[in-house]
Amino acid sequence: MKRRVAYGVDNYEELVRDNGYFVDKTSYIAKLETIKNPVFLRPRRFGKSLWCRILGAYYNVNRKDDFERLFGHTYIGQYPTPLRNSFIILPLNFSIIDPKGTIEEIERRFDYMCNLRLRTTVGLAETYFQNRVEVDLNRSLSENLEHVLTHIEHYNLPPLYIIIDEYDNFANQLIMANQDQQYRALTADDSFLKTFFKILKEGRGAGTIANVYITGVLPITIEELASSFNIATFLTLDPEFEAMLGFTQAEVDQLLDSVYQDYGFDPATRTEVDAIIKNHYNGYRFVTSDGEALYNSTILMYFLRDFTRHRQIPKFLTDQNLRTDLSWIKRITGVYPADTEALIGQLTTENIVPYDDNLLTNKFNMSQFFASSFHPISLFYLGLLTRRDLFVMALPNMNMRQIFAEYFNELHHIDVSTRYADMMQRFVDHPDLEQLFSGYWQQYVSQLPEAIFAQVNENFYRTTFFELCSRYLSYWFTWNVERSYPQGKSDLEFVGKYHEKFAGLRWVIEFKYYSNAELSRLKTGIESFELQHEDVEQVAGYVEGLKMEYPEAKISQYVIYCFGNQGFRVFTV
Repeated sequence: MKRRVAYGVDNYEELVRDNGYFVDKTSYIAKLETIKNPVFLRPRRFGKSLWCRILGAYYNVNRKDDFERLFGHTYIGQYPTPLRNSFIILPLNFSIIDPKGTIEEIERRFDYMCNLRLRTTVGLAETYFQNRVEVDLNRSLSENLEHVLTHIEHYNLPPLYIIIDEYDNFANQLIMANQDQQYRALTADDSFLKTFFKILKEGRGAGTIANVYITGVLPITIEELASSFNIATFLTLDPEFEAMLGFTQAEVDQLLDSVYQDYGFDPATRTEVDAIIKNHYNGYRFVTSDGEALYNSTILMYFLRDFTRHRQIPKFLTDQNLRTDLSWIKRITGVYPADTEALIGQLTTENIVPYDDNLLTNKFNMSQFFASSFHPISLFYLGLLTRRDLFVMALPNMNMRQIFAEYFNELHHIDVSTRYADMMQRFVDHPDLEQLFSGYWQQYVSQLPEAIFAQVNENFYRTTFFELCSRYLSYWFTWNVERSYPQGKSDLEFVGKYHEKFAGLRWVIEFKYYSNAELSRLKTGIESFELQHEDVEQVAGYVEGLKMEYPEAKISQYVIYCFGNQGFRVFTV
């Protein structure tokens, strides 16, 4: 029976029931048991909610009879801890709480939604509570929770294990909506949220709460709540837990082995597929810059879902949900629009932005979050940037490069949608790189504001050319940016999809840039500019490595010279 690619499924029991592919991270359960009140932050779509459901299923005292079915195939099923099925589980998901309206309205919705969850928890544990506890929906969550904890203590019942998913979701929505006054009220000393966390702290001290696991995206809210819940242990930057969420290369290799076997894919296509997913979904480094990079697990499943359904590489490799994160950039830098333009411009031209490693802490408040010095740190937590080294951050993969290039076009009002159909159709009919790049220069580069040319470089031309091509040619091609070879990294490669008309075609392109001033010093015109010997050797070195990997490929090699805003030359090597 073929296993299912469960994209977007965060219900562990559904995953097991439907025989979904599962990358086993359960060895981390034992490690987590040594941590008191762990807080683990990761960007969206890294599997946080699924992990919460796994923890809930593992520790649930009511699921003892289901343990083998749920965990028999996992590491923790083979090596269970003594605490398995020992607690009454209270799962809370703050993402379902609507943050609209006054702080009083938010509080009513918070109490109502969480009280419903608490009432369900008490009902499922009726064997222990025996109708002695009532969760009154007209009371606050804190009052009801305190009542439940008192009953647990009095009757010596199994303690609660509280799992809070998306702890910062509705607070983040207030920040995004510029509702700063409501946010300050939410995190004030007398707020309902701080009162709730005080109850958690008291329950931990009394032993009626076995542990509190908290997950989310940003550390802002937990910092604001520090006075009420100063017992948290932050694991976000702990090297032991870096790979608890997200996939390692070994895990992805094993997953692809299973997919290829189950669905009978041609093994000859595996190398190309491996390269595509690594370029688009890998590259996240949360703790150190020299450690192993991680894959975004949910976005990888997005690819595999379409890959297994249609048995070919998807046309679009970027999950549209990723683009919603760009709204954070507008909010973070929105106070000073020039900051937005500068940040996006730097990432588009350089693909790096400097940061202060001392600021990369687990906790900071909202005022810091919007300071320009914190922009790289904020985008790091949102998953838009990752560590390149101790001094600069970079876009983690081609997905993010494409998204930021799109945002660059939006900021500068550059038309990328209405003037390119003819040139792209000509290319599909008769592939000609020089003609394609000429169309890009005439239609795209001609729209750029004059001020942009003080910043452009070879990376800028490469990135915007790739982004434009990917809009129109993704049906037939994928692309590599900075692909590694023994001789270095290539700038840009066109790769014909193995199941389309350009199968086997590979174009290796090296970009070189000369400013207007440098061109003037050369004392030669663009038309008389000659191909440079060292550039020929450079691109030939990449092709040598490529031939060793793909001896049957139809490889062409090019050097593209861009001269400020004056023109270009394309040479076939």
